[in-house]
Amino acid sequence: MTVTRILVGVKRVIDYAVKIRVKPDRTGVVTDGVKHSMNPFCEIAVEEAVRLKEKKLAQEVIAVSCGPQQCQETIRTALAMGADRGIHVAVTGKDYEALGPLQVSKILAAIAKQQKVDLILLGKQAIDGDWNQTGQMTAALLDWPQGTFASEVKVEDKKLCVTREVDGGLETVSLTLPAIVTADLRLNEPRYATLPNIMKAKKKRIEQVTVEELGVDVRSKLQTVSVEEPPHRTAGVRVENAEQLVAQLREIGRI
Repeated sequence: MTVTRILVGVKRVIDYAVKIRVKPDRTGVVTDGVKHSMNPFCEIAVEEAVRLKEKKLAQEVIAVSCGPQQCQETIRTALAMGADRGIHVAVTGKDYEALGPLQVSKILAAIAKQQKVDLILLGKQAIDGDWNQTGQMTAALLDWPQGTFASEVKVEDKKLCVTREVDGGLETVSLTLPAIVTADLRLNEPRYATLPNIMKAKKKRIEQVTVEELGVDVRSKLQTVSVEEPPHRTAGVRVENAEQLVAQLREIGRI
């Protein structure tokens, strides 16, 4: 089985090492002047797509990202990892602030049809919103089979065999292409982009399109009422024995 094209979603998020700060007006988190990078689960998805191509199981890997101009930096990272070309879907202003899984799913579905892709690889979730919905919604919009939380992807008998991480252990599903797979943490370890590949990535093509050109409505029906910091944890209490522990638990109403 050979996949003609793989579409990989790459999201630009606040770097995992950055301490998140809530805006004074509580409408969101501070993003200006804050380091951003590719969502870690998206890195895993890119790595898997590139590995399929290296095994001659895919012919082309396309990286796509939705958002402002800075998203092209994230696409360049994917290109340096081995993706062949990129698509930047320009979304700015209020539309970008309200961009959620449903809106992104509509964009991905439209691009998948336009580019005639056989496989969509996504991270299982992004570390900013933790929605874990985009892959499933995209599969529903396209009416494609899906293998979510993938810890292993193999090609067997002209089908895609995906080992999924579920609450009870592991589950293996067989998918007929076209299909959608979302990457879990243990699927692979993403490679570092080497300097020569970073230089080569600068010459690779990034196509810029708008949601209007794709015919997608990205208006959101959700409204953020308030963004709050989690409550500060109070200091614990040291107890000498089980009797004191039971007394403390009774005092705070836990038993």
